[in-house]
Amino acid sequence: MIKNFKWLLLVSLTFVACSTDDESVDPSSSDGSPLTAGTADFSKYVALGDSFAAGFSDNALFIEGQNGAYPNILAQQFSLVGGGAFTTPLMSDNVGGFLGSTTYTPRLYLAPPTTPTGSPSPSSVALPPYSQFASTNQATILTGPFNNMGIPGAKCIHLDYPGYGSSMGNPYFARFASNPMATIVDDAVAQNPTFFSLWIGGNDELGYATAGGDATVNPLTPTATFDGAYNSLISKLTAGGRKGVIANLPYATSLPYFYVIKYNQLTQDNLTVNGVNQVGTLNASLYGPLHNALAYLGQGDRINLLSTTGNNPMLMKDETLDDLSTLLTQVLMGGGVSQPMASALGAIFGQARQTKSTDLICLSASSRIGKAPTTALDGVVSPSTSLNQLGVTFPMPDRYILIPTEVAEIKTATDAYNTTIETAAANNNLAIYDARETMTQLSTKGIYSNGYTLTSKYVSGGAFSLDGVHPSPRGYALIANEFIKAINAKYGSNLKGVSLYDYRIMFPPVL
Repeated sequence: MIKNFKWLLLVSLTFVACSTDDESVDPSSSDGSPLTAGTADFSKYVALGDSFAAGFSDNALFIEGQNGAYPNILAQQFSLVGGGAFTTPLMSDNVGGFLGSTTYTPRLYLAPPTTPTGSPSPSSVALPPYSQFASTNQATILTGPFNNMGIPGAKCIHLDYPGYGSSMGNPYFARFASNPMATIVDDAVAQNPTFFSLWIGGNDELGYATAGGDATVNPLTPTATFDGAYNSLISKLTAGGRKGVIANLPYATSLPYFYVIKYNQLTQDNLTVNGVNQVGTLNASLYGPLHNALAYLGQGDRINLLSTTGNNPMLMKDETLDDLSTLLTQVLMGGGVSQPMASALGAIFGQARQTKSTDLICLSASSRIGKAPTTALDGVVSPSTSLNQLGVTFPMPDRYILIPTEVAEIKTATDAYNTTIETAAANNNLAIYDARETMTQLSTKGIYSNGYTLTSKYVSGGAFSLDGVHPSPRGYALIANEFIKAINAKYGSNLKGVSLYDYRIMFPPVL
């Protein structure tokens, strides 16, 4: 009886001990301990950055996207440990874009296939001129201040650029700047924040990358310029010992934007008109003569005959090639081509070649392949009305294609930007989120969380929206969680983050 009594007492004590431990576990924290902000003070949080901080998605800024921006998700978690109100300069609708604008356009959605055998494809929720759909007026000034100061299109230097909030500056910031000559960082600091986040620099590389490495469209920011601008921002934001979290930069060329359109995008169907395959005609009238003339000049590998069975590469301009315009014209004339046509061919194909597997094709090329080039859209026109199909009979201009040397150039610049960012984090004792590593994982093995594996694959990967650059709602939730991990590690907080299950991977046509 005594042994049995001792055994029962032991069981009873064990049960009590387990019950006590269970009651002490806080399911809302990352480690089960009571929630704490650690050494951070989240009572007044401001977020600075670009379109990622703003919640840009599906090629537009709209209310639902803004609500799911990573700073908004962070603020929700901060509120559990003393974080205060977090305000956002919301757009007026869920269409996106500005009233009457053809530059800032409505969001994309995945449209159903137009044929029984077709596939869904991105489409706009509205058509030009947009004024009957978009309701956000660029001229309407909002009453601030606002905690979320993410500005679509902003580069590093723009965050401290007087006049960026004027009518001649950025329309997103102009809506809520304290005055037209105010700067983003000064408006942020004027709020006396206790904690900040800064993720900037993406557009310093991305603008150049999405312009196909064409500096006349959007130049790559010089590293010295970035370094000076970034350190100036950090100096203002950390004044008085203010705490915060910053993030480094992924390589822009790892985004799905560059992997949707393939180098051999021209299928046999693409090259068939009214049921008649045009490959034979193109080879006889264009590709054959060009190949022979270029071969005579020792450059025959630039343009080869089209395949009659498989996919084919596109024609493109490569500004790194020797310009053979004059010599090509002379060789073609010597081969019997008329002077006007030989001159046109020489001018068009002097620096042309076919795309290779090492080239990255911008998603923006998808709407231009096979179309006639225009100055407004493509920066070039054809001197010949018979040679006016982009990628087929006329080279795709530089703005649509990244060649290997440009990819390397972007990587070098990004590495330099990241050195600046990581040094700033170390010198100012700030938390830093390794966004480059997140993108590496998404583009290789994927990231598993809450029962989902997210990858960078366009549409089906779940992490990115239809513009191929900006995250999906679930992608933004993932980013917020990664920011939280960095904050916890630096400041001893134990915020849990959010469940990816609660965030959709795609916005529906109607919101």
